[in-house]
Amino acid sequence: MSAAPVPLYEKVKHHVLKRIRSGEWRPGARVHSEHELVRELNVSRMTANRAIRELVSSGVLSRVAGSGTFVADLRSAGHPLQIRNIATEIAERGHVHRAEVASIERVAVTAGIRARLKLRGRQVFRSLVVHFENGVPLQVEERYVDPAVAPGYLEVDFTAVTSHQYLMEVAPLERVEHIVKAVMPPPPVAALLGLAPGEASLLIERTTWSRGRRASFALLYHAGSRFELCGVFDL
Repeated sequence: MSAAPVPLYEKVKHHVLKRIRSGEWRPGARVHSEHELVRELNVSRMTANRAIRELVSSGVLSRVAGSGTFVADLRSAGHPLQIRNIATEIAERGHVHRAEVASIERVAVTAGIRARLKLRGRQVFRSLVVHFENGVPLQVEERYVDPAVAPGYLEVDFTAVTSHQYLMEVAPLERVEHIVKAVMPPPPVAALLGLAPGEASLLIERTTWSRGRRASFALLYHAGSRFELCGVFDL
């Protein structure tokens, strides 16, 4: 069965999100008006309006009466964590990132994952990747992805590109939920992180939305002795 065509308003949203992700439109920048999007993308005014309305509703854009539509500054929303590529973070510290894929497969959906992702199908993509900083394991990323959102996920080489990079291209980020907790990791995860017996880990549970639906759920385990969360927010 062939995949359903992508609605035009979703293509407009992708166009706007791509410019934001590339840095062309930074927080506070004015985005193109509906009239400009109609002319640029050859869509109807109704289509452009729906795309902008949904991006405003999801918090990506903000409207100022009489002035236009602007890229929202997500920092002002008080999010405790930024969504960043771990490879980029490590590189910015002047260190070397490396990834090893422990497994990547199509698996049956458990009740817990079905509840997290609101899946309609019976299977889900699962990847288990270890991220290293200067040769030392920093994070074990266990990620579940809706096949309908990223059908090519299993064919990606996640030693060359991170799942974050890939998903940002095929499933533009619209919303994120974080839960942070200290946990005793499962033995296989503890082994991958090289943790001492009884050593806790910091777990970030991350759910992402794209195109109005839940796209992925990730369990991000970090070695507690080698990782910290730090954020600075302007009030």
